[in-house]
Amino acid sequence: MAPPDELRPAAGAPRRAVLAPPIVDYAVEAYGLRKVYRTRTGKQAAVDGLDLRVPVGGIHGFLGPNGSGKTTTIRMLLGLVAADAGHIRIFDHEVPLAIDEVIGRVGAIVEQPRFFPGFSGQKNLKLLAKAIGAPRRRVAAVLDEVGLAGRDKYRNYSLGMKQRLAIAATLLKDPDLLIFDEPTNGLDPAGIYQIRDMMRGLARRGKTVLVSSHILAEVQQIADTVTIIGRGRLLAEGDVNQILASDGHLAARVGVSDHLRATEVLTAAGFTIEPLQNRILKVSLANHKLDLAVITRLLAEQGLYVSELTPIQADLESVFLNLTAGQHLAARQELRRQPARRPPPQPRQRRPAQQQHRPERLRQPELPDWGGRP
Repeated sequence: MAPPDELRPAAGAPRRAVLAPPIVDYAVEAYGLRKVYRTRTGKQAAVDGLDLRVPVGGIHGFLGPNGSGKTTTIRMLLGLVAADAGHIRIFDHEVPLAIDEVIGRVGAIVEQPRFFPGFSGQKNLKLLAKAIGAPRRRVAAVLDEVGLAGRDKYRNYSLGMKQRLAIAATLLKDPDLLIFDEPTNGLDPAGIYQIRDMMRGLARRGKTVLVSSHILAEVQQIADTVTIIGRGRLLAEGDVNQILASDGHLAARVGVSDHLRATEVLTAAGFTIEPLQNRILKVSLANHKLDLAVITRLLAEQGLYVSELTPIQADLESVFLNLTAGQHLAARQELRRQPARRPPPQPRQRRPAQQQHRPERLRQPELPDWGGRP
């Protein structure tokens, strides 16, 4: 059936595809993000063409060396810093253009929040709830969720309790997306466990948690997906298990009776050897998957037979270190160590001795003694 004349496009007019409303698969989408700061030595790109995708639901780890641009990226997502280039969408709304549409669905801890030290945690949250228009009944609910009674004064809180109160503050609006920037910094193992358990609980409730951290063992235990960056650029992203599987076996435990001879043979073949206890060698091959059959063949050709050959499973830390090798902040600050070029100093022109005029020193008058001494 032909469309009615009023709906038929005019001759020569470009056709526009009619699309169904987009399905929101990502809580956060960022493409081509770039942020440049001016320094004493010139311009420095803190974030350089970064892509970031955070799936809806679950915990997403945001990893990178110190100075790789994690905090700058998070501040751009929240509209606290304007991006120089790129596009950001949160729950399918353009940010910062439509930040008002999504701000109520986002809770974040970027820096240590400030609370009144003389007030209790409960009173601090009541004041905050009134300021942001959150229901007052939410105060008791979020304090119970983070395991705080809220009656002690904030100045008496431990560092872990302060961090839990900060998380409680982000939950007052019952947001769908929570962004935590290094939430376990400075915490003891018990505090880290509590924060980790809270993030798991939020994910089980269907919330989306974006957490940046350098404690890789913690991230591997709780994260469903990760993004790894270096120097403000994307290095890897995806499901944690898939990233670990793609890294392959980069090392193996090799047991052999003549471990010194085995070390010579494998080193000559390009392997890196690290001696362990009980004549065990840790054999690795930088940036290459390890083929255990090659190790066996090389040793057997020299009359060396292995008593143990066990692959060392890749973990998030080894993947992280391989991807970010050479990406540390020290590599970015080499230019800062170079002294700025200055014009050579000009020799001072001294006047002839006979032309120099030195004023006579005036003798200081004696001060009167007001102490009444004779």
